[in-house]
Amino acid sequence: MGSGTGPATPLPEAIAAYFAAANAGDSGTLARCFTADAVVRDEGHEFRGTLGIRGWKEETDKMYRPAFEATAVREERGSTIVTTRVSGDFPGSPILLDFIFRLRDGRVASLEIRS
Repeated sequence: MGSGTGPATPLPEAIAAYFAAANAGDSGTLARCFTADAVVRDEGHEFRGTLGIRGWKEETDKMYRPAFEATAVREERGSTIVTTRVSGDFPGSPILLDFIFRLRDGRVASLEIRS
């Protein structure tokens, strides 16, 4: 997840796989980190199911060419919140965003990305 030291708390397997696929630009592997009925909320939009999530990843890669580095992780009310340094082709890069994951059966059931 970048060249930094990363979070002191290890990421759950599905979340670590998500970031590895995101940094590799592998939308197919990234989509397989999610449940079939998963939802992603990003930039005011919702993307549903693995096909919708795969399309979202492909579009954001084209637009922003992002790279991700998890800097902190915490558990809060059933969610895993990963503070992430995101760099890419966008104004203000790099920025810190919270990636709020909910897991179910070893996969990501929902992801919300917030500033």
